[in-house]
Amino acid sequence: MPQLPDDLDAVAVRTWCSLALEALGRERAEIDAINVYPIADGDTGTNLYLTFESAAAAVEAVFAAHETGTTAPATADAVRAMAHGALIGARGNSGTILAQLLRGMAGVLADGGDAAHLRLAFTSAADAARQAVAHPVEGTVLTVAAEAAEAARGEDPDLRTVVTAAYEGARAALVRTPEQLAVLGRAGVVDAGGRGLVAVLGALVETVTGQAPARGPRTASGNAAKAPVTVDGGSVVGLPVGGTPVEGVTEGGLPASAPVEGPLDCPEDGSAGPAFEVIYLLEARDEQVARLRTRLDALGDSLVVVGGDGLWHVHVHVDDAGAAVEAGVEAGRPYRIRITHFATESGHDVRVQAEPAQRAVVVVVPGDGLAGLCTEAGATTVIARPGEPPASGELVDAIRRAHAREVVLLPNDAALRHTAAAAAEQARTEGVRVALVPTRAAVQGIAALAVHEPDRGFDEDVVAMTAAAGATRYAELAVAERQSWTMAGICQAGDILGLIDGDVAVIGSDVPHTARTVLDRMLAAGGELVTLVLGEDVPDALADALEEHVREGHLAVDTVVYRGGHQRAPLLIGVE
Repeated sequence: MPQLPDDLDAVAVRTWCSLALEALGRERAEIDAINVYPIADGDTGTNLYLTFESAAAAVEAVFAAHETGTTAPATADAVRAMAHGALIGARGNSGTILAQLLRGMAGVLADGGDAAHLRLAFTSAADAARQAVAHPVEGTVLTVAAEAAEAARGEDPDLRTVVTAAYEGARAALVRTPEQLAVLGRAGVVDAGGRGLVAVLGALVETVTGQAPARGPRTASGNAAKAPVTVDGGSVVGLPVGGTPVEGVTEGGLPASAPVEGPLDCPEDGSAGPAFEVIYLLEARDEQVARLRTRLDALGDSLVVVGGDGLWHVHVHVDDAGAAVEAGVEAGRPYRIRITHFATESGHDVRVQAEPAQRAVVVVVPGDGLAGLCTEAGATTVIARPGEPPASGELVDAIRRAHAREVVLLPNDAALRHTAAAAAEQARTEGVRVALVPTRAAVQGIAALAVHEPDRGFDEDVVAMTAAAGATRYAELAVAERQSWTMAGICQAGDILGLIDGDVAVIGSDVPHTARTVLDRMLAAGGELVTLVLGEDVPDALADALEEHVREGHLAVDTVVYRGGHQRAPLLIGVE
């Protein structure tokens, strides 16, 4: 039996993330099913899972960086990574609030993980989440978080006592949510976001005690045929459909038969909700964000802005999606912009469901420029920001957005091979036929997309795309961060490195000379087409010079140039 932690150190944080992700994975479908507030779009469980998946991946990255060492990462590094991962990967209203809860905890736990700090962390998390929501509503995850923090108060120095008290407080608060929020009471369900938080806290209990908290109802359920939804150690509620009575009894005293009245997703004043959900990450100063909150609050509802230190996650429901994005542009630099349209149908807000296309391509790209290029070619794109590789959940989400029966997935990064494979497997369980072409660089993805023909057979198309990618050698230029040994010799900090097929082949002092040397080495083995992808700070003059260099030395080779935008490498090179 593993040794139980005396405080919440980095290893415990890692264990907590793993167990929480497992818990949310088990309960995702059930949480989705009881999602009726603020929009009954059935995705709260999925959004919480994807948010925590990003948090867990960030923590794993911290541990991976310490693999060669003899000690574990510092607690501060682990909790900050967890919070940052949740922030950049937050999905939906529930995921955005969860990210702020983790950020609030991280701010305290970075200074210590004992019982006293954990009590403060619970309080900090609840306060931070409430402050992030423009108009807090009781009976939601905010209430559950506040009650968890209140239950954890005291002087007991035992970590297990504090964690267990917080969990029990959250459970009790969750059962009472139908009494506090009318839409939950009408539907006969507890708050979906609150239930997700109970699952996360249950994972924390298991981390520090070594035992998972008991699951199952504490009161009698209704007819089993009604597919009762079991809250962790809490209530049993049925799955509402239309105006069908819901069987079961909650501990909060909800009647055994609670009819569902009217649209489940309507605001409490009965008005129709906004048409769009707008989400984006934002690089901006604090004072700009304060003005952004005011402007977005006037545009719509369900406004949640979380983050700090120059990076923010914005979530809002509006009728004018363009205005919400423009507000972000005025405040700073928005990216990873995601807009979801809600269509009114029979009084319910549901996601638009068109007939699936036969085939689509999902491609991971390193910058906005290539994203635009691939979108024009008909692909669904996922942007991999420097230091922010997409999680498998983000790739699954992109496959769903592609809305096709057959999908070709191009990860364009060797490090994303396992992530892409997991996403493909998940999508297959949802009935989508997915082929993973193991592209290792963006230029290979461009080559594969260039030969894509959706009208031919799926297998034939995949073979052609795979062949095109495999025939493309790739290279990139990078700046050395420190002195180190490479296959080309010893490099110094600031040197320009030319990597061919993933290995350092050239060490230079400037970008133009290094790029020419890399091109000459690649073309020595032959080639018909050179692809250059320029970073946002690279002048067009460099592309002109490299094109001229190719023409002078290789008369039969053509060159194409693309602008990659904000990407990790100043220059990407492909040779076909």
